[in-house]
Amino acid sequence: MTWTTFHNRGEILRLVTATVDARRDGILPMDLEGVTEAFGDELTLLAALQLKWHTRLAGAIERVLTDQPMDLDDAIERAWGETADTLPGIRLVLDRHRAEPLDDAMAAAMTKATGKEHMMLAVMAGRSSVDDPTSAGVGAHLEEAARLRHRGAPAVVLHPARPSLLERLKAVVAA
Repeated sequence: MTWTTFHNRGEILRLVTATVDARRDGILPMDLEGVTEAFGDELTLLAALQLKWHTRLAGAIERVLTDQPMDLDDAIERAWGETADTLPGIRLVLDRHRAEPLDDAMAAAMTKATGKEHMMLAVMAGRSSVDDPTSAGVGAHLEEAARLRHRGAPAVVLHPARPSLLERLKAVVAA
């Protein structure tokens, strides 16, 4: 991997995210220019998308928990749904490759990532500890509840257009 390829990796990941959001087919967009050079193979790209999902989900959970909700399960479900709305294409890619991995290495990676996500959900909901062997099952139940709750809600890409400087100045003057 060259310096330029490594340097542009974040830009390419943003392009991948926008593409999977637009396509919504659950397929890794290895056909995009620069993806193979930046990520090499499907497993590496999938790992980058998994990390983006996990990071965004953890942030959403932290944000919801700062409101000190009385119902932690509800808070976790809302955070999961918010993240699914924010990253709908990535969620579809992860779901597809969890159900239909391309090979044994991808199956193992998705099983491990899913288990860690389930453990995080259970721990953040206050229903288990990190060392608790039942945490994955509790987290899987929380994910399923979040999916059932989220089902039917439109998966909207939340990329609001930022107003120009002139539009912001006009709004200030008008106020």
